[in-house]
Amino acid sequence: MGIPASARVVTFLATRDKARAKHFYGTILGFPQIHEDDFAVAFDLNGTPLRISAVPDYVPQRHTVLGWEVPDIVATIEDLKRKGVTFIVYDGFGQDELGVWSAPGSGAKVAWFNDPDGNVLSLTQS
Repeated sequence: MGIPASARVVTFLATRDKARAKHFYGTILGFPQIHEDDFAVAFDLNGTPLRISAVPDYVPQRHTVLGWEVPDIVATIEDLKRKGVTFIVYDGFGQDELGVWSAPGSGAKVAWFNDPDGNVLSLTQS
C-alpha cells in the first residue's frame, strides 16, 4: 500500500539549543510556532510542520537540509540581512555580492545561509 497520498509531510531538524532555534525560526524567519514540549519546538512552514528536536551533541551536515522557493530572492536576502542573517559565499562558486548563485542553463538563483546550529538553509528563485 505504501504511504497514503493524503499523508501530510513533516520535516525535522535538530538543534543543540532549543531556545535559540525557537527564536531564529519564529522571530527571524517569521514562522508561527504550533507546538512545544520538553524535547522539541514545531513551526508551521506554510502548511508543512517543521519539528526541531533538541539533540545536545548534534553536529550539522554540510549540505542544504531545508530551503524555500521565494518570488524575489534579493528582497528576501535584504530583509533577512537586516535581521542579522549572514549569507554563505562559497569559494570559487561565482556568487554575486549578495551571495546569490545563478544556476547555469536554468535561470534559477540560489543563496545559502545557516541557522544558529549550522544547518545549511537555502532560498531559490526560479
